[in-house]
Amino acid sequence: MKDINLKFFTITKYEQIIILLTIIIPLLFYDSPYMQGLFIFIMMWVVLGSSWNLLAGYTGQVSFGHAAYFGIGAYAAGLPFMHWGISPWWGLLTGGITAVVLGYLLGIVVFKLRGPYFALGTLATAEILRIIFGQEEWLTNGHNGILYVTTWVDKYPYYFIIWAIALATVFSVKALMKSKAGFYFLSIREDEDAAKAIGINTHKYKNISMAVSTFWAGTAGAFYMIYMGFIDPEVVFALHNISIITILVGIIGGVGTIWGPAVGAIIMVLVQELFRSAFFGLAPQWISKVHALVFGLLVIFVILYMAGGVVGDWDLIVKKFRKFRLKKATK
Repeated sequence: MKDINLKFFTITKYEQIIILLTIIIPLLFYDSPYMQGLFIFIMMWVVLGSSWNLLAGYTGQVSFGHAAYFGIGAYAAGLPFMHWGISPWWGLLTGGITAVVLGYLLGIVVFKLRGPYFALGTLATAEILRIIFGQEEWLTNGHNGILYVTTWVDKYPYYFIIWAIALATVFSVKALMKSKAGFYFLSIREDEDAAKAIGINTHKYKNISMAVSTFWAGTAGAFYMIYMGFIDPEVVFALHNISIITILVGIIGGVGTIWGPAVGAIIMVLVQELFRSAFFGLAPQWISKVHALVFGLLVIFVILYMAGGVVGDWDLIVKKFRKFRLKKATK
């Protein structure tokens, strides 16, 4: 197997193996809708984590409000169906575009802020949208939500749709980071004032990063509406279940790495499901109530011992593992 050289980037042999595995492994669980559902959510979190990573990990604009773009994408798919009977599948196009418009309007304000003030600005936006969409029942049906009868009972079509979206997200980020814009993103992340001093239009390139990031987050939200068949403001604009988990996916996998969010998505979904199911019924039931605590401890461990995340510190992890094995063998 050889590397595939495309115009904007190279698909390495390792990435080709990953692509093949993500096709083959789900097929091995054809008779398990439960496992198929897990694979779907892993891919959805790959999209969200990679979109957040572009804006926060590569451009240095740490967002705490990615639920705003996810939620607006979900409602861009749901509202036309609710009011005019238009298929939510159109949301795979309109969800991303609507999120880009929201991101651009938000950027006019929040890009004037930096650091924690930027993060709080994005967080406030998601919370404001959650309240508005919950109160304005004439527009959104409020907390009753929007219900849609899903197209297929079989989960495989949904898996390969979100699989394609996830690959498009990852490789669009990779292509962007290989371009001139990618170098400008890194310059803004390292020192925005210095980037301005050498003539980089920082506002323009922050908007480019925001546009790509919000497009994929909005597309993930639209897919969620199509797949789940139900949305309400408390779910799609949730700080803890969307924004915070998106950040954890990036941190655990590796901020500022191409495949870090994918690894983070696998870890987060599997850990969450293990504790939610009390290790598939093998552990006491109270275990299902402490998954948030486990996430917190996991993040603390990563920050203390693997600041670059699993992918970012992979060489260090391998080195320590080899050292441990050698030490054990010599005893």
